[in-house]
Amino acid sequence: MDRVQVVSTSLVGVGYDEQTATLEVEFISGNVFQYGVPAEVHADLMAASSIGGFFNSSIRNAGYQFARMS
Repeated sequence: MDRVQVVSTSLVGVGYDEQTATLEVEFISGNVFQYGVPAEVHADLMAASSIGGFFNSSIRNAGYQFARMS
């Protein structure tokens, strides 16, 4: 999955696959996780004034299914 670079103190890149509703995030640590989220959540993440803050409150802590990729 292709990722775009983001301006964040915790995330480096974000990708999204609309067919599988899969959000992929790469952290500054190099860890990559995939989350099952609707397209609206991805759009809201990319539009957020704080991408890391939105990720933590609306994705990580929201109970979405996830898998660690690396």
